[in-house]
Amino acid sequence: MATTAALAQPPAPLVDAAGLSRPRRARLPVPRPLRRLAGPLLLVALWQLLGSLGEIDPRVLATPGQVLAAAWDLARTGELASNLLASLVRVAQGLAIGVTLGVVLAVAAGLFRLGEDLVDSTMQVLRSLPVLGLLPLVIIWFGVGEEPKVALVVFATVFPVYLNTYAGIRGVDGRLVESAKVLGLGRLALIRHVVLPGAVPGFLVGLRFALTSSWLVIIIAEQLNATSGIGYLMNQAQAWYRTDIIVLGLLIYGLLGLGADAVVRLLERRLLRWRRGFDGN
Repeated sequence: MATTAALAQPPAPLVDAAGLSRPRRARLPVPRPLRRLAGPLLLVALWQLLGSLGEIDPRVLATPGQVLAAAWDLARTGELASNLLASLVRVAQGLAIGVTLGVVLAVAAGLFRLGEDLVDSTMQVLRSLPVLGLLPLVIIWFGVGEEPKVALVVFATVFPVYLNTYAGIRGVDGRLVESAKVLGLGRLALIRHVVLPGAVPGFLVGLRFALTSSWLVIIIAEQLNATSGIGYLMNQAQAWYRTDIIVLGLLIYGLLGLGADAVVRLLERRLLRWRRGFDGN
């Protein structure tokens, strides 16, 4: 009873150096999105400060204020929207083909040993090839239009999706498979209710890498024989030493990658409600 009474008592007030008690201050919780933005905002503030003090030459690196002014000018003339749309269309087309192809190949190699023998060794060889090193060959195959840019995105996205989805299929717990067989599930039901759901986490990891790779590739592809796109805009700005437009293009690519990662996180919360993992608390 004494222990219970002691636990029920409120915490003792804080005591200062003079021996006087003072009330304990309640801390206001800071929203997590605000905490995540604190680091980038401090970096931008320091960047602006150094530029305003003349410590950074605008011809070498434009200040955030100059970047915002360039964004306003390009948005007002419509150049920013048209070039951004061109980049989004190319990435969307390449992702649609690359992700679909990666999933199909991963399912074929993960579910069937013959598929593994025919597909996995070939994919392991091809994935070691440098994507940008294929650019001259892709131009010879597809010309200098839209096809080579989309093809490079496909090549950059198919392998992360394949490797992680294949690993997810083969990493399904064997005890679950045995339990499903004991319950009388046939092969198709086993694949549908056990194997494929168990491979979803691996697929989402591969999708996240694929989204990042798509933007890394398109920024280079659009600077070669392109007439539109954010990469084309940056290439044109390089000729006039417009570092404000170049930095703006890089920021757009970064924000697009951040948005794509947020979409994958949303999918993870929706599709993986059954899985509870460590969240850093």
